[in-house]
Order: sequence, then structure tokens, then C-alpha cells
Amino acid sequence: MPAPRIALAQIDTCVGDVDANAAAVLRWARKAADEGADLVVFPEMTITGYPIEDLALRASFRRGAEAALQRAATELEAAGLGGLAVLVGSVGEHGATSPEGHHRPTNQAVLLRHGRVEARYDKHHLPNYGVFDEYRIFTPGDAVLVLDVAGRRVGVVICEDIWQDGGPVSEMDEHDVDLLVVLNGSPYEEGKGHVRTELAARRAREVDAPVAYVNLVGGQDDLVFDGGSFVVDTDGTVLASAPQFVEHLLLWDLAPEGEPQRPGERVPPLSADEEIYRAIVLGLSGYVRKNGFRSVVLGLSGGIDSALTATVAADAVGGTNVVGVSMPSAYSSDHSKDDAEDLAKRLGADYRVQPIGAIVDAFHGELDIEGVTEENLQARVRGVILMAISNREGHLVIAPGNKSELATGYATIYDAGSIGGFAPLKDVDKSRVWALARWRNEHAIDRGELPPIPESSITKPPSAELRPGQLDQDSLPPYHLLDEVLDAYVEHAEGRAELLARGFDPAVVDKVLQLVDRAEWKRRQYPLGPKVTALAFGRDRRLPVTTRWREP
Repeated sequence: MPAPRIALAQIDTCVGDVDANAAAVLRWARKAADEGADLVVFPEMTITGYPIEDLALRASFRRGAEAALQRAATELEAAGLGGLAVLVGSVGEHGATSPEGHHRPTNQAVLLRHGRVEARYDKHHLPNYGVFDEYRIFTPGDAVLVLDVAGRRVGVVICEDIWQDGGPVSEMDEHDVDLLVVLNGSPYEEGKGHVRTELAARRAREVDAPVAYVNLVGGQDDLVFDGGSFVVDTDGTVLASAPQFVEHLLLWDLAPEGEPQRPGERVPPLSADEEIYRAIVLGLSGYVRKNGFRSVVLGLSGGIDSALTATVAADAVGGTNVVGVSMPSAYSSDHSKDDAEDLAKRLGADYRVQPIGAIVDAFHGELDIEGVTEENLQARVRGVILMAISNREGHLVIAPGNKSELATGYATIYDAGSIGGFAPLKDVDKSRVWALARWRNEHAIDRGELPPIPESSITKPPSAELRPGQLDQDSLPPYHLLDEVLDAYVEHAEGRAELLARGFDPAVVDKVLQLVDRAEWKRRQYPLGPKVTALAFGRDRRLPVTTRWREP
């Protein structure tokens, strides 16, 4: 039997932009054909982008997606690609109607070949946990799809269909498939890569055939899709793998019948810090581009959070498209101002200085303010300045706040650290901020480049500099301890009893839990940011707003 060449096209799509997504299918199908592919597989919901959420419920949107799909089939044929089997994801319609008389949407895989839609498959298992809400939106399918590709039998499923036992995968052994392909829109989270490959290996053993897993790549709102497509054999061997966080065409040849599978292209895994850093960069670049911006603006304090955020922004949109604004007050140290300027020079950013003293004095002339109220006023004035620059020049304001601050409410709402449209470090705790800064500097050194982040921004004690001699640890436990408690309470949902049993100081536990619980109202008003952990504030996590329920 022939040995068909399989192409896995992990591409970056945009929710709702069906014409651009369909054009990307043509472009990447041409690349696959030029490489001799017999089948090219695209990610879940290719035509519509993913996740489309309630757009799926709009009949007009479904009609637009179907029209784009049909045009793609016609244009593939016109371009001489009609013989190539092109498997894409889109929104479909179930034959049955809702009680209101409307057709129900489905999450669909569609085979385009010879200028037409040749086959359709509706996803069986619809996830309804974490960031997913598919059970409410879509109607599940109940049929199995097996394609003929160059004389070989290729089974087709979509994402969650391999995560749940039973369903279409359990029926594949009856069809004696030579290969199982999986279309995925699997969001990134730290440590998830090996879980995917282990799961796919288990399914490969079940169907007694290799599994080809193609995943979406790109930032979409607060989700990051990391690509990392792969092919795994029945014994768990990874036969081919694509890089993470970039568009890529992974090619792999299915072995002739009766012969062992041969490896193709394989890439080494990224370190944990590099993986998270690249996820954040991709999340920001996707958000900026897909929302029609070209540049960003943020406050540069000389501290580690704004330094890392500005560096991420420079990697995401280019240093010349980053506007960094130093907004010194009477309490700003010379070294902080110097570090901010040094950072901007290293990044090639547009650096500006806007002192806030005269503006704060104007408030003092009209209001009787002192203490914490005065500190917060300084912070909010900085936020107003950034928004004014954004309004005047069209930049997207980005917030440099981190997960530790967000968890404990250690931030002034509407200030330069929490205002804006996107927060790249929202799901990164303070300890990881330092680790990522170190990694980024070491990465630059390895490439013979100047480290982007000044060493003093990494090593000096963190401070909001809103009063003389202020340090973060005046108000919070040391960050290494704080983050350990937060990880247990937020990420692993441990209660007070479990935390005390692990040996944490009761005073520290009570302080941290009280801070976290009281800060929910702030978290609810915080900008979106890329989800990189299993549990992120916003989509995943609702924490209590009172401590009255807590166990003794």
C-alpha cells in the first residue's frame, strides 16, 4: 500500500474573521501540496477561529462561515489543489432544530476535496469545564468519520473526543484505521504538553494506529494556543513534533502497511521558563494585532514588573512600537528613574518623562488628602496620564501587575499598574517574574546580545515608591513565602487547615487568606491577561469575598 504524506498545519486564526481564516487555509494548503502532502489537517474551528462562544448561536454567522468554507473548496480546486485532501474545522448545523425552531450549531471537521465538501464530522464530546462552555453552545455528533487518503484509512476526531473514554475513538478499532487524526484548539497551560502526548499515546494503543495531533497556535483574548503539534506511535514514541508558539507545517510520512513507522521532524522541548515567556509574548502580540492596535504604552518605574512587561512588549510588537513613560513623584529614587531610562534604551523604546508633582499638587489644592489616600492619588494620576496618551496617540495601554499583587489586592485600582486593555503578567506570580527576567537576560547573552533588563531592576527590593522608604514587604510577607501560600490556596484550593498542617505560620496564613478574599472586587475589574497556569484569575477562579465561612 502507498505511504501517504501527512501535513499538520498549526496556524493562527482570528475569531470571527472567516475570510482571512479561509485565505490562510489556501495559503498553507499550497505549502503542503508543494511538499508533496496527500492530506493536510488544520486545527479545530479553523474557518471561524476558536473559541467562538455565542457567535455559534447566530444563524447569520453560521451562514457566513459556511459561505467561506464553500469558497475555500472552490478556490482550492481553481488553484490546482483539488486532489489534496484538506481537513479543516468550522461551525456546522445539526439537522434537528431547537424548541424555538432554530438549527443547532455543531463543532465540525470538514473534508474539502475536488472543489467541494466531501465529508463532515461533528464533535461528540463537548467540554464544559475550565475555559470551555461548549456543552451549552453546540449539539454533539454521533457519527464516525473515516477517510480514504491514498488508499489508507484515516479516522477523524476533534479535541475533547480523545480526552473522554468511549465515543468515536472506541469505535475506530471496528474500522481498522491506519491513522487517527485529531483537530485541536487546546489552550496552553504550564505542564500540559506531556499530558497531551501521554493521552494521545494511550489512544494510539487503543486504535492500534499512530495518532496525529494538530493544535491551534496564537493568542485569542486571554487564551494562548501553543501549537506543539505531534505524531505519536502505538508504543508512545513521538515520531514527529512541531515547535511551540509559532505557525508551522509539520510533515510526516505514514509507513507502508506492515512496516514500522519512521520518525520525522522533531524539536526539543522548551524549558519551563522559556515556555511561559513565549506564551506571554504570543498572548500579547495576538491581543494587540487582533484588536487593531500596532503599539502599546505603559509606565516605566524602573522596577522588575514594568521592566519585564516592557521587554515582553518589545518582543511581541517590536521595541519601536513600545512607549515607556516614566512618571516620577517626589518619592521616586534616582536609581529607579535611571533604570527606566536604561531599559528603554536597551529595548529601543520611545521613552518619555512626565513628572506628576504639579498634577498631584493641583489635587492637594482642591482636596484634603493625606496618608494612603495621597499614595493612591499618585498612582491614579499615573494611570490617567497613560490613558490620555493612549487616547491622543492610539496606543494600547498595558498593565504590568503580577498575579501575587492581584491575588492580595496589593495594587491601587485604576493606577498605572492595573489600568489598560491587557495585563501580560496577570497569571505570573512575583517569584516567576524574577525567574522570567533572568531567563530573558540569559537568552540574550547566549545570542550575543545585550541583556534587555538592567541588573539593578532585578536585584533591588521591590517598592511602589509612594512614600519615603517604602518597600513591598512592609505590607506583604516575603514574596517567596507569599507565593508558596498563594500557590496552595489559589492553585490547589487548600483551606486554612491544610495550610497549617503543612507548617505555615498561622499569622501568615490568616493575613494572606484575608488579603486574597477581600481583593476579589479588584480582580473583577482587572484587564484581561494570558492564562498560563491551570487556574487563572478571571475565567477559572472565583474566590470568596468574605472570611465568615472559613473553618477555624
